[in-house]
Amino acid sequence: MQIIDAHLDLSWNALQWNRNLLDSVYTIRTTEVGVQGKGRAQGTVALPEMRQGRISLCFATLLARSTGQPVAHIDYASPIQSYGIAHGQLAYYRALEKDGHIRIITDSPSLNTHMSEWDTWENDGADTQATPPLGFVISMEGADPIHSPEQLEEWWNVGLRLLGPTHYGRGRYAGGTGTQLGLTDLGKPLLQEMTRLGMVLDLTHFSDEAFWEAVGHYDGLVLASHNNCRALVPQQRQFSDEQLKVIIERDGVIGAAFDIWMLIPGFLRGNSNKDASIDTVVDHIDHVCQLAGNSRHAAIGTDLDGGFGREQSPYDLDTIADLQQVPAKLASRSYSDTDINNIMHGNWLRLLRAAWGE
Repeated sequence: MQIIDAHLDLSWNALQWNRNLLDSVYTIRTTEVGVQGKGRAQGTVALPEMRQGRISLCFATLLARSTGQPVAHIDYASPIQSYGIAHGQLAYYRALEKDGHIRIITDSPSLNTHMSEWDTWENDGADTQATPPLGFVISMEGADPIHSPEQLEEWWNVGLRLLGPTHYGRGRYAGGTGTQLGLTDLGKPLLQEMTRLGMVLDLTHFSDEAFWEAVGHYDGLVLASHNNCRALVPQQRQFSDEQLKVIIERDGVIGAAFDIWMLIPGFLRGNSNKDASIDTVVDHIDHVCQLAGNSRHAAIGTDLDGGFGREQSPYDLDTIADLQQVPAKLASRSYSDTDINNIMHGNWLRLLRAAWGE
């Protein structure tokens, strides 16, 4: 079954973590044996495994914070540096596209052509032919690289289609995870410019204060690309039922994340992953479906290799190809074929087509 994954930090892994994503996951792990650092030799995502797992489309991020608290390879000392890093990450995606590995999707015609090609491959050539190129929709996680709201159109023109204004900490546009800060003075003008351009708002990583301000000032389409349920994991990074209901009421979609810290209560980074499985992810998917009363708002947004690897992923997941286990787990809970198709890819397609026009 085809899968759409709404959150993969691919260029960050390729450039900041120096991983050649054209190699297999297993080759990358071998090259990192002995390399110090969290997640090293434990990666789960590379392009060959994405093809194996039939990840026909993903939301591929640009990630370069500038919060005033520099951290090597992710949080830079000035917005100018973040701007340069994010453009370098975009250039990496363009280089993959130039060599035929991927296809950057920016509108409904290109989306429909891409998905039709994958449908044809799945129906006629999956056993004998190489997959079509992987589809990438470009997303930005944290708007710090955008110098000012007026510059957003420049980013739109080079392919950015989804934007989450903040990440961890004190973002330039809004308070993020671990804060109680709302929108900054730049935040409201950014949302206004997003509305004008038709750029979809990713609410992931907003503080509670920023979340409620944002949904009050932005009336376009919203999503939570990689977010789980506070009712199951009571911490600020997850959304409450009230927040999830707002997204559902606005016909948005919530992508279930695979980071164990977001899957089970009380997990401490560095602990064993033995208590979280892919079924645990399905618990969060099911919670969203029960809140909505249907399957139209739950989906996949793994965040795999978002700064961690197998050690902080469900114990029964080796690579991203194991997302193919999810449909059977949904079926075992009496989800219909239509429900499963919605969750695995259909809901994200519906959102993109609503944003871009049929």
